[in-house]
Amino acid sequence: MADAQVPEPSMPRRGRDEPRHRSALVLLLAFFLLVTVVVVGGFRYYAHCKSPDGPKTRVTVVIPPGASGSQAVDLLHAKGVTGCGGFVGRMLLDGTGKASAIRAGSFDLTTNMTMAQAVTVLSTPPAPTPTADLTIIPGWRATRIALAVQQDLGIPQQTFMAAVTSGKFSLPPYLPAGKGMEGFLWPQTYRFARKGLTSAVVIQRLLEQFKTETASYPWSHTNQLGITPYQAVIVASMIEKEVLNPADRKLVAAVIYNRLKANMTLGFDTTVAYIDPNPSNGLTSSDFAINSPYNTRLNPGLPPGPIASPSKESLIAALSPAASSYKYFLQCPGEARLRFSTDYASFLQDKACLG
Repeated sequence: MADAQVPEPSMPRRGRDEPRHRSALVLLLAFFLLVTVVVVGGFRYYAHCKSPDGPKTRVTVVIPPGASGSQAVDLLHAKGVTGCGGFVGRMLLDGTGKASAIRAGSFDLTTNMTMAQAVTVLSTPPAPTPTADLTIIPGWRATRIALAVQQDLGIPQQTFMAAVTSGKFSLPPYLPAGKGMEGFLWPQTYRFARKGLTSAVVIQRLLEQFKTETASYPWSHTNQLGITPYQAVIVASMIEKEVLNPADRKLVAAVIYNRLKANMTLGFDTTVAYIDPNPSNGLTSSDFAINSPYNTRLNPGLPPGPIASPSKESLIAALSPAASSYKYFLQCPGEARLRFSTDYASFLQDKACLG
């Protein structure tokens, strides 16, 4: 019987498994190294996005109306204001809590700002500009307006009057060059920014308002009336100072034109009051004797310039007088309306009311 063969013990497989173990270890180490690089790089990128480091250079960023927060982030990044845009930039924007508060407009920023800093500028409304109001009442003359300018706007009265009378301002075809501004300082309430406010700024604004307000008025009537637009303002200023009841404005305008056509002196006390050296004591006989082209008791024709800033109603009355032959009028005490007459005898009868 043959002897049974005893199997030889197998040899260990270390030689073949070691390379596999080493490869797995290398791959694992490489993976951890890659993860480490990505994590470190990510942290560094995030840190750069959150707090960019570099020179601060002034730049202007324009945020268009309706721009989204994402668009604003990309615009900031494109200008170098923030360190990054895209997902991280939007994440930083969301972190500010101000994404919905970003305003449209042009903004002065610098490069290398944090998102929080940039968004603060974009979302903070500008400080209100200090302003001051000026109210001009119809019938005020330039000196009274200059006082209001000094009180309300802080421009010295003399400085403003120097500009008003300088003749440097014009408004064709209404105000010829070389004339003063009396009559053209349009009465209403204005709001001015205090910064950079000068007499010239105020006057230009008032002139522009005159042009805007009167653009639709019937200025073509001046040809039929035989006057210039500047003279129409003179007539309107006289109406403004003479008339208390609006219903009398166009009738007083008719009186002025009728007396001019008849080569009569106008005889308006208000034009004499304009040159009265001492208004505190009223009009005296010496005032009516003043040798001045504004003294319409002595001189025929219109005075050389307006005597106040007329209202809209007075200016329209000057351009569209009533169809009337009246040449005289007076105010009786206690009566709401003026008394008008066509001849001197009737005027004297009406004058009896004065006592």
